[in-house]
Amino acid sequence: MDEQALLGLNPNANADYRERALAYFEQLKVSQDAWQVCAEALAQRIYSDDHVKFFCFQVLEHQIRFKYAELTAHQQQLIRETLITWLQAQMLNAQPEKTFIRNKAAQVFSLVFVTEYLTTWPKFFFDILSVVGLNPRGVDLYLRILMAIDTEVVDRDVIHTPEQEARRNTLLKDTMREQCIPNLVESWYQILQTYQHTNSELTCQCLEVIGAYVSWIDLTLIANDRFINMLLGHMSVEVLREEACDCLYEIVNKGMDPIDKTKLVESLCQVLQSAGFFSINQEEDVDFLARFSKLVNGMGQSLIVSWTKLVKSGDMKSAQDTLQSIESKVPLTLQLLIHEDDDISSNIIGFCYEYLHILKQLVLLSDHQKANVEAIMLAVMKKLTFDEEYNFENEGEDEAMFVEYRKQLKLLLDRLAQVSPELLLASVRRVFNGTLQNWQSAPFMEVEVAIRLLYMLGEAIPASHGAHFCGDVAKASALQDMMRTLVTSGVSAYNHTSVTLEFFETVVRYEKFFTVEPIHIPNVLMAFLDHRGLRHSSPKVRSRTTYLFSRFVKSLHKHMNAFVEDILSRIQDLLELSPPENGFQMLLSSDDQLFIYETAGVLIVNSEYPAERKSILMRNLLNPLMEKFKILLEKLVVEQDEERQTVLADCLNHAVGFASRTSKAFSNKQTVKQCGCSGVYLDCLQSFLPSLSCPVQKEILRGGVRTFLHRMIICLEEEVLPFIPTASEHMLKDCEVKDLQEFIPLINQITAKFKAQVSPFLQQVFMPLLHAIFEMLVRPSEENDQSAALDKQMLRRSYFAFLQTVTGSGMSEVIANQGAQNVERVLFTIIQGAVDYPDPIAQKTCFIILSKLVELWGGKDGLVGFADFVYKHIVPACFLAPMKPTFDLADAQTVLALSECAVTMKTIYLKRGPECIQYLQQEYLPSLQVAPEIIQEFCQALQQPDAKVFKNYLKVCFVFNTTDKSGDKNISFVWTDFFFFILGFFS
Repeated sequence: MDEQALLGLNPNANADYRERALAYFEQLKVSQDAWQVCAEALAQRIYSDDHVKFFCFQVLEHQIRFKYAELTAHQQQLIRETLITWLQAQMLNAQPEKTFIRNKAAQVFSLVFVTEYLTTWPKFFFDILSVVGLNPRGVDLYLRILMAIDTEVVDRDVIHTPEQEARRNTLLKDTMREQCIPNLVESWYQILQTYQHTNSELTCQCLEVIGAYVSWIDLTLIANDRFINMLLGHMSVEVLREEACDCLYEIVNKGMDPIDKTKLVESLCQVLQSAGFFSINQEEDVDFLARFSKLVNGMGQSLIVSWTKLVKSGDMKSAQDTLQSIESKVPLTLQLLIHEDDDISSNIIGFCYEYLHILKQLVLLSDHQKANVEAIMLAVMKKLTFDEEYNFENEGEDEAMFVEYRKQLKLLLDRLAQVSPELLLASVRRVFNGTLQNWQSAPFMEVEVAIRLLYMLGEAIPASHGAHFCGDVAKASALQDMMRTLVTSGVSAYNHTSVTLEFFETVVRYEKFFTVEPIHIPNVLMAFLDHRGLRHSSPKVRSRTTYLFSRFVKSLHKHMNAFVEDILSRIQDLLELSPPENGFQMLLSSDDQLFIYETAGVLIVNSEYPAERKSILMRNLLNPLMEKFKILLEKLVVEQDEERQTVLADCLNHAVGFASRTSKAFSNKQTVKQCGCSGVYLDCLQSFLPSLSCPVQKEILRGGVRTFLHRMIICLEEEVLPFIPTASEHMLKDCEVKDLQEFIPLINQITAKFKAQVSPFLQQVFMPLLHAIFEMLVRPSEENDQSAALDKQMLRRSYFAFLQTVTGSGMSEVIANQGAQNVERVLFTIIQGAVDYPDPIAQKTCFIILSKLVELWGGKDGLVGFADFVYKHIVPACFLAPMKPTFDLADAQTVLALSECAVTMKTIYLKRGPECIQYLQQEYLPSLQVAPEIIQEFCQALQQPDAKVFKNYLKVCFVFNTTDKSGDKNISFVWTDFFFFILGFFS
């Protein structure tokens, strides 16, 4: 071997040596006999360096995994002998190999096993056991090999993709069950018996193997007195009990007869209880308790599965016995659920959830069951509480884990509500009222969880459209009392971010309370507007409050009239556009300010003021933006520093975004004109459009103005039209692919909304837009540049979407008036999109366009020369597209494309009549060498009155097509019987 290259295997080697080692490994992988050199090195123990040994195993692994079939029988025998020789040597070595080498060796053994066990090495396990015996080093390797085999053959976490591999694994397990599993189980028992008191590491390894294999072997081999007694003994040994717990968990999880499962679980529980394991409070080892909690959860869930099976089978007596067994576990479950360690608690939630699901199915609950429900409820309420160590300002991994744990508890609370909503409501009310009476002296976590429980009731006991305060009197009364307490208690002033946020979240969730008791609105508004909300010291609270404030105002806008100008005055400083040069730190980010602007717009538009007053207020809101915009734009034009240009452009973009956001307040009923606000938005347009001619930062500026134009088309309607030509001219100048992609939807919106009104403009902009698109599509890019290829694909889709909008809006004259040469060019791009590009979304759009054009121009009085185009190009496209090898009918979008292809063909027939049928029968289909009977079938299907018949026929035609050697489909046959079946089905 290349000794110099091997030096690079050392982790401390320099980059050149490491690169040489990697190249050497690649060289050995493709070599025909390099693996033999590595096999010899391992068998004869030529190298003492651990990294070289590992390297040799890697070369062997590659040979076995990818090129084993290329080896002769003698060479395969050599690999087997090498492995056995290496294994024998491990019994004699002065020191055991490093763990990473043993694991790699076990992996190589497992690969040989899956390749040879069913054929040339049926005595794989017996050969290994005969070598290792009960030698501790040998046993270690034997157990590692078993775990590696589990990973290759059984492990459900490893995805075995090919079906052939899955079948092989099933056959391996079946053969092992028949030939060697009892012997393996016996070997495990001997290992446990030999080493349980002297070698905890080997014992734990063996328990892990049993746990892995028990899911698919005969359970009676393990679930018997000698094994269970030994495992229960291990539960009392500190170094073994965690692995013993996991092993028992796998045993109880094994599928079996429900009555037998109940007996097994009960016998385990009795022994565990008598051994003192149910006394949770006396156990200090949280790692063991986490495993034990998982075991109890597994036992509980197994019993619930048994109960479900027994109920379904009608064996009610056994089901009742199993239910008693389930309920006897509840006291232990509650101890684990309430444990201060969240991992221990989390592990038992599954059983609690499924137990409550059983109770939900029962008609009447016993007093004992009601007590269980209440106990689980109280445990959940307690466990929802934050720890004092929770870092609210800088949440890390521990905090994220608690948030996830809380989500689990919420699901449990929802299930409790389904079992007994009255009990949940009463319990929450008791906790809530008790805490808020003394909130000033209560710890923050108790106050937060009390409000949180009220918040969670909204989902746990849902109401249609949030109508919690009508209907069920008891529920409405309880919620109303709690909400009244929340907003009058002064708890919004509690000095902790978690309590503050929970207060605002709850107020917004139950906004309909304020329609019942609007007297409380001023107090809540003040909480939003002062240091408790939008001016809170925490950026996190301020940010979240802006969103919640916006929601609160929008949902209660009918009750806001008395406060409009006061609110606008109080938020004035929060509306300021902060230019980058003043260095002043704003309270809110630009994203937060969007919500404030939207809120301001909602307040103005929905107020009861006359239109004149609304217009003044809106102008007061937007004029400062326009003034700042003008100043900043002038600075940007002369700014030379690129970084500062970006900052200025972002600020300008924010200004446009804020103005745009205020327009979201206008609904269909409340138009801009009725509010007298058209003028101010037209002024905004006048102010913002000059930025389109700015020579720098075009992408940012154009994006903002484009979004504003989208909004103004909705709000100003035809008043925006005079601005569109100038805006379009600038946006098409020096544009990039993404600029065009985002500009086309704007043109589509204008076309679809105004139709004939914009026909002159469209006719003028049509070819410049197309030229810009075509230029982008033919622009060269790197062959492997996936991003550029995707950009072009999306631009092509946008182009076809534009043509679809034009034709679908009855504006075909826009295309027709472009001159014969341009019209022809456009038509050929549509044919190309339908046939040549393997993009089913674009193909579908192209066939929709073709159908529309045939409908508009395909008749006797249609566009001159179009009938020839139909027969020469559109009809062939309807056949060529589905015949492409890339036209995959297993893809849903492709099926839709084929459906539109059928519509196109049907439209041609409807417009051209018998002439179309004659062309197909006498010219086109014979040119494809289609059999006469198939031609007859095709034309029959095409002439059926119900369009579904032809759609289904065409789908069957191409699904059942044959494929020639080149991969191209050809129309050779269709099942006639199937055709007539479809005909009959739709008639």
